[in-house]
Amino acid sequence: MKFTINLMKGLLTSISTCKICADKLALGPRPIVSAHVNSKIIIIGQAPGSVVHKSGVPWDDKSGENLRTWMGIDTTTFYNSEKIALIPMGFCYPGKGKSGDLPPTRECAPLWHQKLFNKMKDVRLILLIGTYAQHYYLGNKLKKTLTETVKEYKEYLPHYFVLPHPSPRNNIWQAKNEWFRKDVVPKLQDTIYSILTH
Repeated sequence: MKFTINLMKGLLTSISTCKICADKLALGPRPIVSAHVNSKIIIIGQAPGSVVHKSGVPWDDKSGENLRTWMGIDTTTFYNSEKIALIPMGFCYPGKGKSGDLPPTRECAPLWHQKLFNKMKDVRLILLIGTYAQHYYLGNKLKKTLTETVKEYKEYLPHYFVLPHPSPRNNIWQAKNEWFRKDVVPKLQDTIYSILTH
């Protein structure tokens, strides 16, 4: 086990010094990822925002607060890497676009994701948050829209749990789709609780 832990530490060190797409990043590379060999749940989001780029702490913003509320867990549990791994599609802040942040850089997921997964032997669930993660991991199993994909979340269980992005910008979407808080969030909380307590 100690050998495996050291391998994971070495991999995370390699990721932290990655500069493969430095020329694309307005603020320069600052890979932000958290994982442990014992992680039971993997959260795959988009990419760090500007707030997280500054703090170096994944999901250290309003989106993170909303996600923790959806999951029904506290901050201590969320940041315990032996329980939850935080692995975005793009590890660095991609910069600003015309309407919000730019998409995650495409290099990270194919280069690093599987290497991280190979070190984690007790993963029970992967949360796919937003369209980038869902497109990458679900491929032709996706529905026509994110709304349809999330509504049919049971199709992807027990391996994946699909969610919209918890950004405050999606409050309008939530207001239009009351079934999400009524049906999906309670199921998510029950699933998370079951995994973390067994």
